[in-house]
Amino acid sequence: MVKKITLIGMGLVLLLSAGCNQTDSRLKPGTWRGVIRMQGMGLPFNFTIDSLEQGYQARIRNGEEQLLLDEIRTEQDSVVMTMHIFDAELRAKIDGDSMRGFFNKNYEKNYRLPFRAAAGQEFRFESADESPGVDFSGTYEVTFVNDQDTTQAVGIFQQIGSKVTGTFLTPLGDYRWLEGNVVSNKLMLSVLDGNHAFIFSAIKNADGTLTGDYYSGRAWHQTWTGKLNPEAQMPNPNSLTGLKDGYEKIEFSFPDEAGNILSSNDDRFKNKPVVIQILGTWCPNCMDETRFLSDWYRRNNALGVEVVGLAFEAKDEFTYASERVQKMKNKIGVDYPVLIAGNKDKKKAAEALPALRELVAFPTMIFIGKDGKVKKIHTGFSGPGTQKYYDQFVQEFNDTIRDLLSE
Repeated sequence: MVKKITLIGMGLVLLLSAGCNQTDSRLKPGTWRGVIRMQGMGLPFNFTIDSLEQGYQARIRNGEEQLLLDEIRTEQDSVVMTMHIFDAELRAKIDGDSMRGFFNKNYEKNYRLPFRAAAGQEFRFESADESPGVDFSGTYEVTFVNDQDTTQAVGIFQQIGSKVTGTFLTPLGDYRWLEGNVVSNKLMLSVLDGNHAFIFSAIKNADGTLTGDYYSGRAWHQTWTGKLNPEAQMPNPNSLTGLKDGYEKIEFSFPDEAGNILSSNDDRFKNKPVVIQILGTWCPNCMDETRFLSDWYRRNNALGVEVVGLAFEAKDEFTYASERVQKMKNKIGVDYPVLIAGNKDKKKAAEALPALRELVAFPTMIFIGKDGKVKKIHTGFSGPGTQKYYDQFVQEFNDTIRDLLSE
């Protein structure tokens, strides 16, 4: 009897001891502020966490965008948050009202940036001016410069108090939704869009021009300047990509995510206008375009216009690429076929479509007439964060489709 009582007592001690050593891995619902450490500075972003019956979901805020993270798992004292469609994640240890870990891009070798977050913090940049003495609102002609590249762009900013939102348009697309503050009369903007981590800063000079810096990820840096111009425009996106001499058509033959081959010569494309979308699931700008095309295709399916996506992915393996494409289709609700076309390297992608002179940007949209000939190639995408420029694109797209149908 004494031995039995002793064994029971030891069991209770072990059980209580194990319970005391367990770490509470529950995520605190509500507002959080995250900071990713990159290039010697902190990139802030804001997100909320909701507790559900089956776990958690989060939303990263970038201006008007709410990026849904609905694949979150907790393991003991840690959390892994998959970044929406992208092959990237936030992986951290939970410690009550804080977490600390890394932002990882799984498809890039050794790509991880230190990450920390604190619950209950709603501000973006620290020490934001409550009543700033400078207003950065307006549309600017912008030039980005470094040793490797010079890019013309358009900057659009709206400032209310110290809070600033906006974006940049470039010939290759836009930088999507940016958000930040004025800090010591300096413009500070950031974004974590699921795959990209950007920081922009600028001061306003006495003549009203802007001078600033742009940092992306682990190493990319450019300086930039801006001059107010309400009528600032980008180069014609329909003039940047073309066909090689002697070509009038784009031919393709690639498998879909299930391995079924779809060709430009298939009956579904004959005698119909066709929109070919060149994209990659790693590209947030491409995802904006995919949302637009998916919504348009659902609403206008009866017109007899076909849409087909050609996905160039981060890895050559078909299984990897098909999984990324299937995930994108499920998340966005894509009803048109998306084919596995190759690697995201622009040179390799152009080789997969020999009629193209070169591939300038992801995304690129190719408009095909009923006769099977290329009518227009649109480089880049001005997404909803670009406001009037997005509206201009939508109008141009609908006009182009109308012209193709009337041929």
